[in-house]
Amino acid sequence: MGERREKLDIIKDILEAIRDKGGSIKPTHLLYKSNLSHDSMKKYVSELMEKEMVLENEDQKTKEKKYGITDKGLKFLSDYKQIKEFTDSFGF
Repeated sequence: MGERREKLDIIKDILEAIRDKGGSIKPTHLLYKSNLSHDSMKKYVSELMEKEMVLENEDQKTKEKKYGITDKGLKFLSDYKQIKEFTDSFGF
């Protein structure tokens, strides 16, 4: 069985999924990409929206709900990568 992910890893996975889809993703696609249950995904997305890392908007053509990544979310990914590289260099 796989190793449990830490909260920061889950947040990173959610933000990367949005970023890698061009900055905007449908909830269903995010559900699959983040590998979370529906309830867990909603909880994390709500928290990220409160922290202004993710925003919810509606696609103008299809009227579907989508999640977008903000500059604050992109900065989190950049900072996370730096910290991860730093801790990896010490073997943590």
